[in-house]
Amino acid sequence: MFIPAALPPDPPLELNGDIISLLSEADIALGRLDGVAEFTPNPNLFLAMYVRKEAVMSSQIEGTQATLLDVLKFEAERGEGDIQAEIGEVVSCVAAINYGLSRLAQLPLCLRLIKETHARLMQDSRGSARDPGEFRRIQNWIGSGADITKASFVPPPPDVILRALYDLEKSMQSDVPMPVLVRVALVHYQFETIYPFLDGNGRLGRLLVTLVLCEKGALKKPMLYLSYYLKRYRSEYYERLMAVRDAGDFEGWIRFFLQAVIDTANHATNIARQIVGLNAAHRRCIASEFARSPQAPALLEWLYDNPITSIRKAAEALSVSIPTATKLVRSFEDLGILVETTGGMRGKLYAYRDYLSILCDDDAAFEAYTAVDQALSTRLRGHA
Repeated sequence: MFIPAALPPDPPLELNGDIISLLSEADIALGRLDGVAEFTPNPNLFLAMYVRKEAVMSSQIEGTQATLLDVLKFEAERGEGDIQAEIGEVVSCVAAINYGLSRLAQLPLCLRLIKETHARLMQDSRGSARDPGEFRRIQNWIGSGADITKASFVPPPPDVILRALYDLEKSMQSDVPMPVLVRVALVHYQFETIYPFLDGNGRLGRLLVTLVLCEKGALKKPMLYLSYYLKRYRSEYYERLMAVRDAGDFEGWIRFFLQAVIDTANHATNIARQIVGLNAAHRRCIASEFARSPQAPALLEWLYDNPITSIRKAAEALSVSIPTATKLVRSFEDLGILVETTGGMRGKLYAYRDYLSILCDDDAAFEAYTAVDQALSTRLRGHA
């Protein structure tokens, strides 16, 4: 069993050389990302979808196979299938992210908030019977199934968890001068090492990164989620955490964490800029084609939170009749803004393909999902 010492590390961190350079680069990347949100007319255009994307990636690290497209299609049609349970797990992760962020307005980042967010995370997921919202009272371990002697890591025993968690809470709320990103890296390591719940520790630990950044003012909008990077470099991620436990290599972990922030922030900034550009182009397009229709701009804005839809759902969202929604959706289809994805006569679903192609740049399922419409060009017919 491993019992972590309280933060900050002793001996003190050596924050010099390449760590200082990475810190500077990470701060610039975060500032650039915040700037996109600050000067975007409606940052919520992509924020809600980016939260969904993080939930998918974070769940995939834990073995879930559901994709962003699976979740969006599920939301569009509430269908049933073999992947239903996994989609429910991702949907619960989305709810937990939103819940934790909203609670920061009423609570400091504390153990109460962590427990409440964990309870929401476990709701409707495969860990819903494993004491959601309660710190574990039995020993757990990582790897090797039921044989603790062959585990890759054994976290602290239950009788020392509360002491370790209170130390973590003090560290999160501490006024001791420390670069915010270094503090976040240490908090994430410490939480993952304490492993305080029976299930959901990884997903909650990754969410904790965004919560700390928002509470400390390093991010104005919750737009930084590291799961895509951590999934891509999963082996090194776990190796860096173990190197701290085995050899006290905090500096190696911090370097890895800062690089994750840099790459993720730059990637998110690129996505945000593409979506802003796409939104401006499509707004010009519909302003030309639907000069007297207030429903057309409303449908376009709604699609950024519901990029896979049916005519019935569009009608409900816009409070219009089915015939009116049908005409509007098919007009968007003629312009290449929407693409019909089912190829059937009934139960048709329409996808905002250009938008999804930006969000799903790392999802191999996207092209297969929209393959029924390979012949249809999605260019804006000169309106861009």
